[in-house]
Amino acid sequence: MIKKTNLSVYNNAWYNPGGSRFSRVIWFFVNAIFFQNPMAFSSSLKVKLLRLFGAKVGKGVVLKPGINIKYPWNLEIGNDTWIGEKVWLDSLVKIEIGQNVCISQGAFLLTGSHNYKKTSFDLLLDKIILEDGVWIGANAVICPGVRCDSHSILTVNSVATTDLEPYMIYQGNPALPKRKRVLA
Repeated sequence: MIKKTNLSVYNNAWYNPGGSRFSRVIWFFVNAIFFQNPMAFSSSLKVKLLRLFGAKVGKGVVLKPGINIKYPWNLEIGNDTWIGEKVWLDSLVKIEIGQNVCISQGAFLLTGSHNYKKTSFDLLLDKIILEDGVWIGANAVICPGVRCDSHSILTVNSVATTDLEPYMIYQGNPALPKRKRVLA
């Protein structure tokens, strides 16, 4: 027999995602139509929509189809950054993405989790920072509070639970440093 959960015990009432209730509702539909949709709307249109909703977005940003962005007002993207298909930017709080960053297909940037030590599963939030030149591999996961320093790499299917040092390549779950990144 499955025990029903009393949702009133969850202690997340303090969380305010920003934006007005109206802007959150409108964003839900804009996100579904223009971002999550597999149809290829132009990156320039999507950049304009992000800016309209409060995101700070640089020049030359490429946004592929199927991207899910929770709250654009918590998002900063630098120049010449590429975000691949089906990337999830779970921007419950700030996500800062630098210049010349590549976030490959299916990657997850998660700013929220829950306190498993409490029966109320209190919401835990922390920002994510990807500095210039970072590459996040396909289906990789960045956990809340992680900082990926300049030109670090998180390889395919890896999970970053701690900060990534500059010019290092990380792999695994949890991701561990494997070797230096040498640029030609």
